[in-house]
Amino acid sequence: MQFDQGELSRMLETAIVAARLAGQRAVEEMSYVKISIKNTNELVTQADGRCQQIIIDRIKETYPDHGFLGEEGEAGNLFKQPPRGDSAIWWIIDPIDGTNNFAHKLPLFTVSIAAMHEGRPIVGVIFEPATDYMYTAVKNGQAQLNGRHITTGDADISQFASVGLDSHFESLDEFPAWVPEIMKLTRFRNLGTTALQLAYVAQGGLVGTIINTPKLWDLAAGAVIGESAGALFTDWKGNPIFPIDPADYQAERIRCLLANPKVHPKLIQMLNP
Repeated sequence: MQFDQGELSRMLETAIVAARLAGQRAVEEMSYVKISIKNTNELVTQADGRCQQIIIDRIKETYPDHGFLGEEGEAGNLFKQPPRGDSAIWWIIDPIDGTNNFAHKLPLFTVSIAAMHEGRPIVGVIFEPATDYMYTAVKNGQAQLNGRHITTGDADISQFASVGLDSHFESLDEFPAWVPEIMKLTRFRNLGTTALQLAYVAQGGLVGTIINTPKLWDLAAGAVIGESAGALFTDWKGNPIFPIDPADYQAERIRCLLANPKVHPKLIQMLNP
């Protein structure tokens, strides 16, 4: 099944409305956050589930037969609702990417929504409520920030450039040698939200970002936005990450790398000495 730009635009507009509604609700709930621990090593708040439901309900108004994969299911599990009938679209949802920031009342978090077809993202929206920045893209279209065209650019690694790094390294034994190298060569950044780091690569604020422990809902929207902006999205070996079948996905870690075309091969070399 192929989708024309009109149908992709319709899906994009649906995702934009859903992301804005969820982001507004998250901001409202920041002042009375209730925190619990999920799967022994992740924080979750009451807002995560509520915002996810807002997104699902809004999308279902337009696409009642589409499927959903989200971070917030029962008992710390993922949420999965397969498509019905002839629909082959999955919506991949992270209602609050940056929950640790959100839980500590740091307004550095995003709403990330993607639509996937045949294992590949075709629509992506990343909304940052604190700045009202809405990053969007559809397959074979332009990446945009608040309706303005953005590109990843061609800045090189330097002492003035920034590379995003993940904060999730479980022990010093897992701490790879390339991390201090990145720290030495660049003004490295960790924002606490994978989706936002991917969006910042898309608009050229970061020359690249290396993510160690993302899940599909962290990266699906950022992948289509980043690639539409001209960035390269791969695993740490330089191999394609998609297709991924949401029906089979069980929250496995997907190490990924997004960078502009000049920086991408250099980061691959650092990751694989």
